Amino acid sequence: MNAICAKVNNKIEDLRYRVYGPKHVEYLGIDSSEGYRTYINSLCMILYKAITDLFPGKRLILNHPISNGYFCTFKHEKANIPTADISAIKKRMQEIVDQNLAFVRQERLTEDVIEMLKEQGLPDKVRVLSTSHHLYTVYYKLGGVIDSYCTPLAPSTGHISVFDLIPYNGGMLLIGPNPSNLSEPNKPVKMRKMFKAFMDHVDFNCVVNITDVGELNQAIHSHHTPLLIHVAEALHNKMFANIANDIATRYRRGGARVVLIAGPSSSGKTTSAKRLSIYLATNYIIPKIISLDNYFVNRENNPRDESGDYDYESLYALDLEQLNHDLQDLIAGREVKMPTYNFATGQREYLGNTLQLNDGEVLLLEGIHGLNPDLTPLIPEEQKYRVYVSALTTLHIDDHNWISTSDNRLLRRIVRDSKYRGVSATDTIARWKSVRRGEEKWIFPYQENADAMFNSSLIFELAVMKEQAERVLKQVPRNVPEYSEAHRLLRFLEFFEPISEAEIPSTSLLREFLGGSTFHY
Repeated sequence: MNAICAKVNNKIEDLRYRVYGPKHVEYLGIDSSEGYRTYINSLCMILYKAITDLFPGKRLILNHPISNGYFCTFKHEKANIPTADISAIKKRMQEIVDQNLAFVRQERLTEDVIEMLKEQGLPDKVRVLSTSHHLYTVYYKLGGVIDSYCTPLAPSTGHISVFDLIPYNGGMLLIGPNPSNLSEPNKPVKMRKMFKAFMDHVDFNCVVNITDVGELNQAIHSHHTPLLIHVAEALHNKMFANIANDIATRYRRGGARVVLIAGPSSSGKTTSAKRLSIYLATNYIIPKIISLDNYFVNRENNPRDESGDYDYESLYALDLEQLNHDLQDLIAGREVKMPTYNFATGQREYLGNTLQLNDGEVLLLEGIHGLNPDLTPLIPEEQKYRVYVSALTTLHIDDHNWISTSDNRLLRRIVRDSKYRGVSATDTIARWKSVRRGEEKWIFPYQENADAMFNSSLIFELAVMKEQAERVLKQVPRNVPEYSEAHRLLRFLEFFEPISEAEIPSTSLLREFLGGSTFHY
């Protein structure tokens, strides 16, 4: 695989980076996460130039990754983008690729870059740079346009030969290479429910007039964050209330005895289960919560991944037979002896705990596999209600740089692991790729099975986590491979003005990671 960027002393740099002294250099292709990120951002700049060439004055916004691509629209335009226009843009992108134009890296005083971006009509980038406090700013030139990205770009457009651009929900879906076969574009998948969950929060961002980090920073400077926090928390409350009302309706019709709460790592499943319990109680339904973790098989029977490590993300790390037997007994009203998993010994234990499901009670089962039909094959479908929880981040750095949902969750996990589990940021980052592989295999394929989707992200949360996350990330040694990711995340957090965590309510889902929650974990 040809190199597209390089790791120089454990920092990601573009291939035009000048080396003046001894350095440790590792060349990276797009089969690496860093190289793939470089490829996609380079593809985004090609898209931006193509639109600028064909439709001067239109403002591209790269909304969020979805359906194995990146959803794009024109800002402040509600009309659907005509299919003919999308075809013309794709054709112009291919012409730019064929011309093999250089992505020219430049670095100038930030105040000079701000003036250039003003002239090009990019107020979103002006906002974020005006509040970032950087003396110098790196930007790229491609033909007659300039743009800035959070990663290095490829040396030239000829490196970006595999892509597609198709109509999608009134906008466009920009598609990069298929990670399983990098010589062909990825294949879109239907994600109707996920798309709606994203767009509901995009609409909310517009209502509170905060769509990018620059606008968030301005709100912080203007002391508007208390109101913003109240409104965002109220939206979470409303979402929990709506889900609880739906469960109650189904329960009274004879269904929804088992509520399965699923989602990827650090999505906030545990707090979601606890807060949903409160709203179920307001519907005169008593919730009883159990964790799937208690049904882990004994460690010696746990499956292993391709590296030979225990694969705790695997569905078959759970004792499915015992779980389904216990669920059937509970639904039938029988008393069940409940297991507890001892993580220190790796053994399941029975400590005398029992559970019985009576009239007016539902079972809340929290764990990553809740949406997988193979988890509960013996439970009738009408008895199950599935909730998918994830931090679907809709805030942007600017119109061309979205905030990765995975990065949001990783920062949550880094803060929580350090605070509660004694795990360093180095170890959390080292484990993250394995966690992500497990999610791709065991969680994400089943997202659309959900009866309800809960977006656990909070528009202000990265500004609140900033100080704790920076403190932990700065402890990652420079001479370990994980420093590359720690350095990237630290650079990313520099965009945010901090918000004091003292402003966050004790019932907030964010308290699951920050500490100070009134819920017991």
